[in-house]
Amino acid sequence: MLKEFKNFIMTGNVIDLAVGVILGAAVGAVVNGFVADIAMPFVGHFTGGADFSELKYVLDEAILGPDGAVVTPENAIKYGSWINTIIKLIAVGLVLFVIVKAYNKTKKPVEEAAPAGPSEIDLLTEIRDALKK
Repeated sequence: MLKEFKNFIMTGNVIDLAVGVILGAAVGAVVNGFVADIAMPFVGHFTGGADFSELKYVLDEAILGPDGAVVTPENAIKYGSWINTIIKLIAVGLVLFVIVKAYNKTKKPVEEAAPAGPSEIDLLTEIRDALKK
């Protein structure tokens, strides 16, 4: 069983997957940092510093007790947070698009393989059929 586990772990697919997951997490952190620290300040600048996270539609107001403590919290649809999430999604998508586009420019163009000719078996079959005639 230990030998089987060693063979499983040491196969190329498992190692490739592990490397892919680790690199994916690292690239995700870089992209999220870029969006949060560089892209979103531009969005805030061009929207006049608007912060959509506080936008909401209150269905039921909060109920306060006699001592001022919240007895029942407000029930609200927080559509502003959703707007912020959509803006971040678009920014992340744009950054990933630029990264992939730049990566694709560095790759050599792949030449298409020449169409394969008939196999040896096909050729031998043709010769056999020709000899029969």
